[in-house]
Amino acid sequence: MNESTARQTGRISLNPRGFGFLNLEGPEGEWVAFVTPPDLNPFLDGDLVSAVVTSSEGGRFTASALALVERERTELFGSVTTRGRRRHLKVDRIVANTDWPFAEGSAEGLEEGAFMVAAIRGGEVVPLRAVAAGADLGLERCVVRHGIRSIFPAIAIEAARAAALAPALGLPGGRRDLRDVPTVTIDAATTTDIDDALSVIPAGADGALRVLVSISDVDAFVPEGSPADVEARLRGTSVYLAGRVIPMLPELLSSDAASLHEGRERPAITAELRIDPEGRVTAIDLYASLIRSHARLTYDAVAELFATGASSGVPAAVVPTMRWLRTAAARLSAVRAARGGVDLGRDEAYVSFDPATREPTGIEPRGENEAHRLVERLMVAANEAVAEWLCTRGLPGVFRVHDQPSPDRVEMLSQFAHNLGVETGFGPVLSPRGLAAFEAQFRGTAIEPTMRTVLGKTLGPARYTVEPTPHFGLAAPLYLHFTSPIRRYSDLAVHRIIKRYLGGDRSLIAGDPAIEALAQELNRLAYRATKAEAERHRMVVARWFASRVGEHVSGNVVAVKPFGLVVQLKGTGATGTVAMDALPDGPYHMEAGGYAAASEARRYAVGEPIEVVIAGTNEELGRVELAPATEA
Repeated sequence: MNESTARQTGRISLNPRGFGFLNLEGPEGEWVAFVTPPDLNPFLDGDLVSAVVTSSEGGRFTASALALVERERTELFGSVTTRGRRRHLKVDRIVANTDWPFAEGSAEGLEEGAFMVAAIRGGEVVPLRAVAAGADLGLERCVVRHGIRSIFPAIAIEAARAAALAPALGLPGGRRDLRDVPTVTIDAATTTDIDDALSVIPAGADGALRVLVSISDVDAFVPEGSPADVEARLRGTSVYLAGRVIPMLPELLSSDAASLHEGRERPAITAELRIDPEGRVTAIDLYASLIRSHARLTYDAVAELFATGASSGVPAAVVPTMRWLRTAAARLSAVRAARGGVDLGRDEAYVSFDPATREPTGIEPRGENEAHRLVERLMVAANEAVAEWLCTRGLPGVFRVHDQPSPDRVEMLSQFAHNLGVETGFGPVLSPRGLAAFEAQFRGTAIEPTMRTVLGKTLGPARYTVEPTPHFGLAAPLYLHFTSPIRRYSDLAVHRIIKRYLGGDRSLIAGDPAIEALAQELNRLAYRATKAEAERHRMVVARWFASRVGEHVSGNVVAVKPFGLVVQLKGTGATGTVAMDALPDGPYHMEAGGYAAASEARRYAVGEPIEVVIAGTNEELGRVELAPATEA
């Protein structure tokens, strides 16, 4: 065994079985070093540590002499337990390898077994708040596990209350009066934070029409540097957990004062798009406005109107507006189809809940209707137009970019598609039009949910940056987020840049390093929120499948991991895992590139169908455990 002479820095990842790894990056990519259980005890999952890394002849690396460099976690969730004569917090084994002691004198009066959130103080914890009896422990665990800020500081609440109670923000200051222009909002029936509204000026003699995308002027309520703004930046985004929404802004702003409720006057930033008969956005005008929503519509009501010509949920006064908005969306769709790209959407399963018990009652693949597509087309068009508006003026922006996939990933996608019965013929480079042609082969088929899951994993996520580069998935030369400032800090930052320019400030410069630093910060926060949302979703799915242990189901392999196969179950969109050592005719190893798991006798490749049995569930870890049907 040869010992490295220099310490290496990486992040701790824990396995619930008690061991862990140090995740490192080197010239040849990511690699890991094993950490023994005793060495893990002082550390938490996600800790940045330095360590001495040694290697054996078999190529296995081990990390020792660990030292903490940085810890992002500030809180732990667990139950009160006693070890010896001292009270401890029994922490998630996904987060901590051992129980953490309460600071002396801080645990007085705590009941054995009580669940609570505790603050970290060095190598100890102190109680913060007890979890109420009957609370959803999985939800509480998920929030703390991912470091989601769920409690607003009193100073932020007070600042939000003062802003909400301030005199109405009327026309002085150059706002354009749009209160009499028929304007609608379209959201899910349960949505309370409404930040975008739509109106349209019908086509004139030249065939061009103008769509007005009006977005809540959140900056009017949350000035930069205010207590509410500081907290919003620390959150970065609202977090949508099954059973709970954790807003970026206090609810008296996000669901009330800044929300575009029907019949209420609201300050907005309006992007007025001129769309010609060919579907091209030929001009954009950006300005501060004062609007009033004339109708609060739902996706289902709008879809019914478009399908049947009438809907009780769409007032007659705004039906002409909806017809012209459909015309605008259709024009944009034609251009979008011609340039390529793909609609990835959300590939997770949709879980329905009993409104009284909040228990899951069903799971099905998430779908969309014509109303969803209309809103998506108009919002994407506004986001693209605003991005171009900023670049044309040499202004910075928090741009949303998506890299073209590497040749290795293109080859991987081709192999996955082949396993699902679809041939691609991409060639060495995948283009947006090639991607659109590929999507056309599986859209509307039984394999669509599985294919979209695989496609999303292959293309990878988009990211924020100050550098204005293309968005491959949307086939957009430039793109950013402008339309959801109640829910995303990136959109709020873009609004402020626009307002400064409209107010006469010419000091902003493209590529501003401070905005790039913000973009990187928002990437980290968005990733954290996405992980929390995905984990909470898996927890709820596991709860639903707990009563279905022993059932036989069909699925497709959508990923191969060192621990086993990830299988998407038909008819639900949910996923479960088959442990590698549960596969028959083993042992198995991952093939290069992660295409498949293979043994000397058998091979399981991504995309292939597989028959499985629900073998068990673990809600705390968000796992649905599967076994091959032939071995059940």
